[in-house]
Amino acid sequence: MVLNGCQRIGHGGASALARANTLASFDAALEVGVDMIEFDLRACRGELLLAHTAFHARLPGSLRLHDALKHLSSSRFDGIELNVDLKHRGCEAPLLAELRSARLLERTLISSQVPAVLDFVRALDPQARLGISVAGRLSRMRKWSDWRAQVLAGLAARRWDALMAQHRLIDRSLLAEVAARSGLLYAWTVNERIAIDRLRALGVHGITTADPRLFA
Repeated sequence: MVLNGCQRIGHGGASALARANTLASFDAALEVGVDMIEFDLRACRGELLLAHTAFHARLPGSLRLHDALKHLSSSRFDGIELNVDLKHRGCEAPLLAELRSARLLERTLISSQVPAVLDFVRALDPQARLGISVAGRLSRMRKWSDWRAQVLAGLAARRWDALMAQHRLIDRSLLAEVAARSGLLYAWTVNERIAIDRLRALGVHGITTADPRLFA
């Protein structure tokens, strides 16, 4: 159940309860209660793997996308949306193919910190739901000359549909500007109940946390 219009999003599944980007973490998120499951995706050695970094992708037992989507497409996860955080170029076409095969594309929001990734996904499938992700200060300095103006312009042009913002960047004026451009604003990754309560009261459209029990 979406609480007050704010989606409860499990980071890596429920990464405070089980290792992120694993079937066990997805199951933990489902048991606790979420509206959306977020996971990271990157390519390694010719496979699409659920992994936050290149180091994690090389660890034994990294989950393949095909196996993850097979699990998440079961009836147990009916009604649960997905947020795939795409880490780099080169995965766009196979990701879309896997999502279509699993009949999960319509339930998926594809996000990335790399605008070119989202542009290519949009070119491949104009109906795909896209979210531009904006991180901390150092990352913003490397990637954006004026992140706020550029992100809002992208929302207005329907270059992407949502802003996935590091939660400390979010205030009432940003939410208003995103909404004025018919966009959605999601906060990540929020692991304190007081911050979750503040953002929920502010009216953000979704909050990502490693511990979905904090939504209770």
